[in-house]
Amino acid sequence: MARTLLIIDIQRDYFPGGAYPLVEPEAAAEAARKALEEFRQAGDPVIHMKHVWDSPDAEFMKPGTEGIEIHPAVAPAEGELVLEKENPNSFLDTPLEDELRKRDADDLVVAGMMSSMCIDATVRAAADLWFSPKVVHYACAAPDLEFKGVDVPGAAVHAAFMAALADGYAELTSAAELLGS
Repeated sequence: MARTLLIIDIQRDYFPGGAYPLVEPEAAAEAARKALEEFRQAGDPVIHMKHVWDSPDAEFMKPGTEGIEIHPAVAPAEGELVLEKENPNSFLDTPLEDELRKRDADDLVVAGMMSSMCIDATVRAAADLWFSPKVVHYACAAPDLEFKGVDVPGAAVHAAFMAALADGYAELTSAAELLGS
C-alpha cells in the first residue's frame, strides 16, 4: 500500500486579497506545507489539484487570473503532477483515479480548500472508490457561510464538515500526527 498526498485547491483566490478569501487560509497552507515536506523527504507521491472555473459567471478561480495560481507555500516541485478540475469532486472528469491507481495509492492523504466543498466532495468520492482517505484537518480551510439568515463562522463550517467526514468516510489527523507516523 502506497501513500499519496493530494493537495486540493490551495490557490491564491482563497487568501486575503483574493476573490474569495477563506477563514485562516495561511494556517491551513502552513500545515499543508509541513505535510508536503514530509512526503517529499520520504519520496512519496504528491498530486496537486487546481480548480479552474471557466464560466462567464465565475466569481473566483477564473482562467487567466492570479487567483488560480497555487499558493507559494505548497507550490508544486518539478515532477509533481498538477491536475486541473472544474468540479468540487476532484475525481469527476479528471484522470485522478487513474493516476492514483497507477501509483497503487490506497492510503490517500488529503489537504486543501474548501473543507465544505472540494475537500468534502473529493474525500467522499475517494471512500466510494475504495481508497482509504486520511484528512489533515488543520491543513484545510472553509469560508464563513450564511443559512436562512444565520451567519455560520468558517471555523464552525470547517468543524461540521470534518466531523461529518470522520463519521465513516475518513480518518482525521493533524499535520503533527501525520509527521509522527
